[in-house]
Amino acid sequence: MSDSGKANDLLAQIPKGEKKGLPPVHLWNPPFCGDIDMRIARDGTWFYLGTPIGRKPMVRLFSTVLRHDDDGCFYLVTPVEKVRITVDDAPFVAVELTASGEGEAQVLTFRTNVDDETVAGPEHPLRVELDPATQEPAPYVHVRANLDALIARSVFYQLVELAVPQEIDGQPWLGVWSSGVFYPIGPVGD
Repeated sequence: MSDSGKANDLLAQIPKGEKKGLPPVHLWNPPFCGDIDMRIARDGTWFYLGTPIGRKPMVRLFSTVLRHDDDGCFYLVTPVEKVRITVDDAPFVAVELTASGEGEAQVLTFRTNVDDETVAGPEHPLRVELDPATQEPAPYVHVRANLDALIARSVFYQLVELAVPQEIDGQPWLGVWSSGVFYPIGPVGD
């Protein structure tokens, strides 16, 4: 079957109905049906057959059946089939940040490019990875079930503005509080 046919079949199998939450893709164990020419770029753009998918509702629909399995691969999963796609970095991008409260009582809420909302906290931690070559930070927030969002540069700047000093293992760090957890962003410079 062609990739175009696979995509149409996949769309037809995604359960539709009222917005009651996400489908239970973690419970589905359909057979693997191969790779499909679908890619999520680092900036959050979804591509199909090399062309950006311009319809946000379609991207949102696909995002609800996205799964990151223990083999390190990303799949679109329905009750009857599973196809592998390519993800350049994280499958989502955190494009908006809302902060409420102050200090340890602060709560950070992120909105992704597919309109998922995530409150940073014990079940949705923040992390910052450094590129070994450039030392450029790459910040992420956990969204759901083994799926993360890369935090957009403008949103990361907001985090930096909210950062406060905190000592960790005797070393001074800058970081942010959310839901009672301190998330280090980077060490305090000399």
